[in-house]
Amino acid sequence: MPGRGGIVPVMDADTGPIVCRPTRWFLLRAVAILLMFGVFSVLFYIDGSTGYRKKNVVFHLHETFKRSSDEFARMDGAGGLSPDSWRAHAAMQTVVFPEDRSLVPADLELPMPWPEILHDYERMKPLQWKRLWLEYTKEQGMDATPPEQPYDARKIAEQWVVFWVCLALSAAALFFLVRTLARTISADHTGVSGPGGTRVPYGDLKTLDLRKWDTKGLAFLQYDGASGKGRLRIDGLTYGGFKPEEGEPAERLMQRIRSRFSGEILEYAGPAAPSETPAGG
Repeated sequence: MPGRGGIVPVMDADTGPIVCRPTRWFLLRAVAILLMFGVFSVLFYIDGSTGYRKKNVVFHLHETFKRSSDEFARMDGAGGLSPDSWRAHAAMQTVVFPEDRSLVPADLELPMPWPEILHDYERMKPLQWKRLWLEYTKEQGMDATPPEQPYDARKIAEQWVVFWVCLALSAAALFFLVRTLARTISADHTGVSGPGGTRVPYGDLKTLDLRKWDTKGLAFLQYDGASGKGRLRIDGLTYGGFKPEEGEPAERLMQRIRSRFSGEILEYAGPAAPSETPAGG
């Protein structure tokens, strides 16, 4: 078990295979990563397809409310402003949107007249356009907080780029999850089978590297013989695990391998004991 110290080889009387399957620890991490990139993909897709465009509508409507209040104050200050004249003026106005049609939703009907609430002389007279804005957005089910600046084509394109990146990472996470679920590491009385399906007889094993076993649950087996030449990676945290309540499958697997291994073993030596210096030496 990582951090517990070196492994003591134990001769296993049971010659049945020890099979280490993907651990719950790995599955939880893999699913969490998959969900994270999946959620990011959805959010960036929404922003790139409609979200930023809808926020642009909110921004320009908010500017319209501010501008309508300024126009009302200017016309009222000049004298002669009546409910009919203000209504006639407001009816001729439209919300100003950018010329680039791609910056607003495709289904938005343009030109868009001023919202009806801005045509009301009595409601405009107190010059409290922020209160009218809150009323309007509540009625329309809109976000009352506009963005500080409208989103341009570059910002919208960035959302698509990040969406495709997150989608690719989601696909990669799903691939590794499904692939790992179908894999196991096992050891029987004749050899070891790695997660990729490679089977190596014990007689072909040349080196067992345990320098990361105690800290990261990783071991590496170099082999060379009738089974070919290569390296097996034993990941105890991904396959089997070290939980005592589950019988420490990865630990038992490694004990089985060591009990039948006759090659070179690489592992960190413990700290050397301090030497005693004779008095007066």
